[in-house]
Amino acid sequence: MTSFLPPGEGWLPSWLLLVSLVSVGNTIQAFITTKNTRQVYLLSASETSALSSRIFGTWTIVSAIIRLYTAYNISNPQVYQLAIWAYVIAWAHFMSEWLVFKTAAWGRGLAGPIIISTGSLIWMLSQWGYYVKG
Repeated sequence: MTSFLPPGEGWLPSWLLLVSLVSVGNTIQAFITTKNTRQVYLLSASETSALSSRIFGTWTIVSAIIRLYTAYNISNPQVYQLAIWAYVIAWAHFMSEWLVFKTAAWGRGLAGPIIISTGSLIWMLSQWGYYVKG
């Protein structure tokens, strides 16, 4: 079992793997049903269509792939930066839907993505020098 875990030291590579795996599950849900997507965009649930849910799922799987590559290539500065940017984009998207566009409300559907993206961003930025050397 441990042979599947990322080879890097510390917890960040394993965290990125975990978030990637959860994101794959979210992607599958987004392609099957709009239920979970509507929980995120609670204030505009009527605007959440099967198409928008699948687009959200596509965006989620792209982010999952970036994080997965980073988990297994944690010392590669370009890959590490891509993961940071994926979290920045996710954070900006969810925050703007909540605070600017007013399509999301704080609750179960929004709290997870904001907490995960914020915490992961802070963690990755603070650990740059530990994982990316030289």
